Amino acid sequence: MRHVISLLIENEAGALSRVSGLFSARAYNIESLTVAPTEDPSLSRMTIVSIGSEDIIEQITKQLNKLIDVVKVVDLSEAGHIERELMLIKVRATGKDREELKRMSDIFRGRIIDATDSTYVIELTGASGKLDAFFDAIDRALILETVRTGICGIGRGDRILKV
Repeated sequence: MRHVISLLIENEAGALSRVSGLFSARAYNIESLTVAPTEDPSLSRMTIVSIGSEDIIEQITKQLNKLIDVVKVVDLSEAGHIERELMLIKVRATGKDREELKRMSDIFRGRIIDATDSTYVIELTGASGKLDAFFDAIDRALILETVRTGICGIGRGDRILKV
């Protein structure tokens, strides 16, 4: 099962390395990883997507809590949460494909953020499934380059991750 694990870590050199090292040492795969400072400059928020059984995820959570740099860990998948991912995709946009790509971008609520005579760079934000659906909806031969951020997640309602 896919789990979205969110943690607060001290914003110090080597913290990311220790967290990712914990996963690699136990042969757990990280599907997606995002990290950035929070409103408190001494803390960073990390969001990790991993696949595993409840037992494996529980073990990961326990091991993360043992790391000195880790302040708090929450499995967002246990309750209501919101996930978003950003994708920038550069596509060949010439001839009849140009108007079709603009139309598809509008349908998926994307924005064309750069346009040349032969290319578009399209920005899409949403759930991973939406971004995957955009891939399926356009001709893959038109794709020149793709960059995805990985998932950012936050609990719904009163559920917060704070010290």
